Amino acid sequence: MTDYGHDLLFGSFVTPTAQPAPQAVELAVVSDRAGLDLVTFQDHPYVPHFHDTWTLMSYAAARTEHIHLVGNVLNLPLRPPVVLARAVASLDLLSGGRIELGIGAGAFWDSIEQMGSRRLTAGESVAALDEALRIIRQMWTTDQRGPVHFNGNHYKVSAQRGPAPAHDVKIWVGALKPRMFRLVGRAADGVLVGFDHLPGGRADLVELNNHIDAGAAKAGRDPKAVRRMLNISMQFASRGGSFLHRPVGELVEDLAGLALQHGFSGFILVTDDAASIERFAAEVAPATRQLVNAERQRSAT
Repeated sequence: MTDYGHDLLFGSFVTPTAQPAPQAVELAVVSDRAGLDLVTFQDHPYVPHFHDTWTLMSYAAARTEHIHLVGNVLNLPLRPPVVLARAVASLDLLSGGRIELGIGAGAFWDSIEQMGSRRLTAGESVAALDEALRIIRQMWTTDQRGPVHFNGNHYKVSAQRGPAPAHDVKIWVGALKPRMFRLVGRAADGVLVGFDHLPGGRADLVELNNHIDAGAAKAGRDPKAVRRMLNISMQFASRGGSFLHRPVGELVEDLAGLALQHGFSGFILVTDDAASIERFAAEVAPATRQLVNAERQRSAT
């Protein structure tokens, strides 16, 4: 059993499609009213029929009251770290502390290059993300005097700090490979993983955790400090079915197992269906919390 002890978070993952407009914003409102913790948005700036994700998040923040908003995940090569740090802090202040930063090293490099950014190798993109995380955190550290000076291989910065966010913004990194998982362990508050992108399914979660834990240990961090989060394509079935494609009671057991056996504490439903979001929030989330908390209490006695 690998349980890192975090309180469970439940969210939705919506597509910023421009038509029918503004569906993604309405799904954010549905998620908020349903009581989910998070609403997250894809970020593919090179797709012309998508709304710009940051603009969409800003508009959705103004339409919602309680829910936290996250890019899942923001494309770093097309979003300079100093500008991104100020955008995140600004929207966090305007929304009353409801923004977290989901960020990735970049993918679809042909499209990124066509948008005017430099193509990077896999290793270079991880190194660039590592530098960006350090810059972003320094930009938010306004209790230190003087500007941020950073002279890296990918970013050279001399910028005034601030603004500081309204709350302790968490940085969650989208990752799929060992090098990125180790970076998460060293430098991030959590990882965002697409379950459907893991070729081995649940079997891959053991190796994923091992890499994150190793990165954390090497940096002198407690591995328990790193939250593990899954994007899941869950389907509600009337009977039978496979993992995450089953009746509600069995779906609850699936998620509780991921929490208690593999340490995952964030579950983000990938859907553009309002009814599925509402059912996830009303039936799956509270029952999973109850089951996990009961098992944790039983194990503690």
